[in-house]
Amino acid sequence: MGRKKKQEESKAGAPEWMTTFSDLMTLLLCFFVLLFAFSTIDQKKFSAVMQSFQGSLGVLKAGRTIEPTEYINEALKDDDIANEIKEIENFKKLKEQVEDYLEANDINEQILVDIDEKGLLLRFKENVIFDSGHAILKLQAKDTLKFLADLLKQEEFLGKHVRVEGHTDADPIISSKKFPTNWELSVSRASNVVRFLIEEAGIEPKRLSASGYSEYYPVAPNDTYQNKSKNRRVDIVILRSQFVQ
Repeated sequence: MGRKKKQEESKAGAPEWMTTFSDLMTLLLCFFVLLFAFSTIDQKKFSAVMQSFQGSLGVLKAGRTIEPTEYINEALKDDDIANEIKEIENFKKLKEQVEDYLEANDINEQILVDIDEKGLLLRFKENVIFDSGHAILKLQAKDTLKFLADLLKQEEFLGKHVRVEGHTDADPIISSKKFPTNWELSVSRASNVVRFLIEEAGIEPKRLSASGYSEYYPVAPNDTYQNKSKNRRVDIVILRSQFVQ
């Protein structure tokens, strides 16, 4: 009988295909390490982003949904600045509309329109809106106030608060039972403007406030007739958001 050939023994170690696979994994690892080496990571920003994600899952302390990091605060500040710029642009638009109306009705010399730090100011001289020593609105003043109210009903101004201020000169009131002092006169004038804007012009009451300042906030010295006439006025201020209490 012929001798049987010995069966070949299996080779020891891992299969041959594992060598190729290992080389591939090594190359991929080197590739990702190379990408990581070229990239830059801002640890603070990365942490802020991660905290925001954690907040969305409701796992932050005290029930906060966003961690108040400096980067999130900066983003909020940028939004505030953008809103302020938009608000100023809207005030400029309103100012132009009012000025066009005043010029068309030939009363631009009697009503001052200006933008200051508090908002848009409309300054009515006394003889435009009231007779001297009285608090009853003139007809022409009502037309102007109705026009202003229509502008304030525009979408971009619906949330704006309007403050009406009554002012007088320093001369005491002589023989008036209804207005013993300039305090009563200034308050009554401001209140009557607010009442008109609510009852006849359709402005929401919560958007309006009235104040009387008597002679204590002059815009000119009370030393001449012309200066005193400047102080006898009604100011309507459409307030910027930051000045609404």
